[in-house]
Amino acid sequence: MGGGTYPTPGEISLAHNGVLFLDELPEFNRSVLEVMRQPLEDRHISISRAKYSIDYPASFMLVASMNPCPCGYYGHPTKQCICTPHQRHQYMSKISGPFLDRIDLQVEVQPVNFDQMSSKAPGEPSAAIRERVIKARAIQSLRFKNHPGVHCNAQMTTALLHKYAEPDAEGMEKLREAITKMNMSARAYDRILNPNQSLGRRQVVFMVFYAITVLFWHLVVDIVLS
Repeated sequence: MGGGTYPTPGEISLAHNGVLFLDELPEFNRSVLEVMRQPLEDRHISISRAKYSIDYPASFMLVASMNPCPCGYYGHPTKQCICTPHQRHQYMSKISGPFLDRIDLQVEVQPVNFDQMSSKAPGEPSAAIRERVIKARAIQSLRFKNHPGVHCNAQMTTALLHKYAEPDAEGMEKLREAITKMNMSARAYDRILNPNQSLGRRQVVFMVFYAITVLFWHLVVDIVLS
């Protein structure tokens, strides 16, 4: 996070305006992950010591990966998990619900089969993806030109989310049904609207899919910890 006898920025500040990738997320100390909750919300971190108090910028994109359990096969379609319930409990207990709430997109990745690995079909080139990103950022810069300090969808406040990202009547009804049935938090509601704005306001199906995905991961944590 930063600090020390002589103040220095930590990894989250060094990743300012960039990407911070955390591999094997549950292997990090839970206390470290919990400290990240506020910087993920505020996009800066304040460090207070006996001799100084300093504020560092920390506007970064968090990307993390993890296995479902220590052996990696919990829930695998063909291989059996060899972990004990206690081992899965210890593994998953490092990730709290409030921390998961701050991750916009949570995706379960299925094993890649041989046909996919051996396929010679070309993927989309990076140059094409780059052009899409540049175009999207230009649209967002124009959208927020009258909002100082806001340059992209990820920086939208709750008020801006309600102004720019709320779905139409049909989408709101589907979202209300998903939120009510899954008993999701207010923060989760905002986290659904934000990526939905990036993908397009008509993406009602995505919103409901995302709500189900978030619920799935919360259920996984609850089951493993039970």
